[in-house]
Amino acid sequence: MKLIVGNKNYSSWSLRAWLALSLTGTSFEEELLPLDTPEFYERIKLLSPAGRVPVLIDGDLAVWDTLAIIEYLAERFPDAGLWPADPHARAHARSICAEFHSGFPDLRGQFPMNLRRAPAPHPKGATADRDTARVREIWTTCRSRAGDGGPFLFGAFSAADCFYAPVVTRFLTYCLDMSETERAYAEAVMAHPLMQAWCADAAKETAVVDADEV
Repeated sequence: MKLIVGNKNYSSWSLRAWLALSLTGTSFEEELLPLDTPEFYERIKLLSPAGRVPVLIDGDLAVWDTLAIIEYLAERFPDAGLWPADPHARAHARSICAEFHSGFPDLRGQFPMNLRRAPAPHPKGATADRDTARVREIWTTCRSRAGDGGPFLFGAFSAADCFYAPVVTRFLTYCLDMSETERAYAEAVMAHPLMQAWCADAAKETAVVDADEV
């Protein structure tokens, strides 16, 4: 398998797919395309009709869009535990992933993922306030239901955490309000070995995407 990703410092959707693929335990290649460059647009049009990263290449099959990639991996590697085993928890996990996938435009627009940015507050509008409040509600609800099953949204690290890991970085980077429960979750995500590995690679990058340097 090969995963096509964007700059690790900025590409939140690439991070989600990379975490999920890494959780399967299978070996894979990475190909990084520098965002907003001629090289990116020339290469991506050969890999995906959507023209975006990430793209998963499995033999002669290309799967694009992070949610589609995660569903494909869950079918391909059923023992990886990408979704919770309990049907109700699994439906809940899929719901909160789909909710973020199709929503939260103000949170994403006003607070782009930027792992190299020094933590500092950033002004936000009322619409972003609604987005951040909803994220906090999701985290608190999931953690209250997960109990002692583990520190993540559904206990063990799952596809839901893959989806919300880039959101965790935004909350920390832009010093957004969090309760004690929410901060404990954020710290658990950042301490996960896979997140540590991705952030270490991001720290080595030097490319700058102006649109994400708010």
